Amino acid sequence: MILDGKKIAAEIRGELRKQIEALRAEGKRAPKLAIVIVGNNPASETYVNNKLKACAEVGIEAVKIAYTADITEQTLLAEVHKLNDDPSIDGFIVQLPLPGHIRETTILSAIDYRKDVDGLTPANVGRTVQGLPSIVSATPRGIRELLARYNIQTEGKHVVVIGRSNIVGKPIAMLLMQRPYLSLPNMSAASLGDATVTICHSKTRDLAAICRTADIIIVAAGSPGLLTADMVKEGATIIDVGINRVDGKLVGDVDFENVSRVAAHITPVPGGVGPMTIVSLLQNTLQAYNEHSR
Repeated sequence: MILDGKKIAAEIRGELRKQIEALRAEGKRAPKLAIVIVGNNPASETYVNNKLKACAEVGIEAVKIAYTADITEQTLLAEVHKLNDDPSIDGFIVQLPLPGHIRETTILSAIDYRKDVDGLTPANVGRTVQGLPSIVSATPRGIRELLARYNIQTEGKHVVVIGRSNIVGKPIAMLLMQRPYLSLPNMSAASLGDATVTICHSKTRDLAAICRTADIIIVAAGSPGLLTADMVKEGATIIDVGINRVDGKLVGDVDFENVSRVAAHITPVPGGVGPMTIVSLLQNTLQAYNEHSR
């Protein structure tokens, strides 16, 4: 079965639109998101435009703040602090990657975790690890939502995560091994968790043997075709987070054609995790708005 992230994301956008319409009917303002982009990276421009379009569809007010690639770290930090202090902004993101002369950790650490709708600040990551209420990183939240909407249980299952990034690998591992007390607003099946998780990476020995023991494999390595059919046991669930351009075509980290013949569930690229990441950003923005409005 294809796990259709495009379809599920559309359903969630419809739900969010109704919630925001209800807020407006009560005389309340719409949630507001700011997106900061530095430079003219074509991929980043595409991602930002898709996020702006999605905000407009559900009724979230969005503003794009663009800087040239030669901006200083100090100027970008000043913008972050300005957004932290702006009561009209419920949440904001700084689109990654940043130019080499700007330290991402410095910028992310400066964001008020209550407005960190990308869920990447050390405070939000730490709260997620401890099972405290937090804004969860958008891609892991989207993966968890996709599993929930297709009723793919993780309790007692062996999940193999390939990739140890701070954006995907580490937080999705934390989410899926978590006890089910981690409650996230606007998320289906908040009890989804209790998995046994193995994290693999570029130095892992005998990756294929480890993968063959997995009930669920989440691949976020940035390596086209890394996961092949001989690495997957019959009936496994495959979540492909990879976005790679090969010969002008977008492909994932999974050999989709052959692995789909073995797996019970699999996400396509494009149309799988990508749309879920964007809709999770919208969910996180509404979550931040609700906390902000208390």
